Amino acid sequence: MNKVFLIGNLTRDPELTETASGVSICRFAIAVNRNYSGSDGERKTDFFNVTSWRGLGETVSRYAKKGNKVAVSGSIELRNYEDGQGVKRTAVDIIAQDVEFLSPRGFDGSEQEAPASSSGNRGTRKPALQSFDDDSDIPF
Repeated sequence: MNKVFLIGNLTRDPELTETASGVSICRFAIAVNRNYSGSDGERKTDFFNVTSWRGLGETVSRYAKKGNKVAVSGSIELRNYEDGQGVKRTAVDIIAQDVEFLSPRGFDGSEQEAPASSSGNRGTRKPALQSFDDDSDIPF
């Protein structure tokens, strides 16, 4: 099983692009603090590149900004490549399956209302529940 959960802050604004076939892809990076301090007493931070696809990517690019705190769940993908000097390298990417926005509304000063979670039914809103009194028609 390949599953990862991360909570961190965006290090830059998300970048939304499209593939040649028109599929939306959003790339962003998050900084995640480790649970412990190093020998020098400072907490270490890890930086992860995250990729989100289609509607999830569009939602992230619309509502997330640099500095926002997000929770990302997804999978880890390793990529091998050769750099400009011919050295073989490996990159670690997170493929997001769910992104939750944890920063309070208006954190970046915008008036946009961010959804609590951006997985599942993207682009649809659930209607507000209304209470009603049905105790008078109980048949027993």
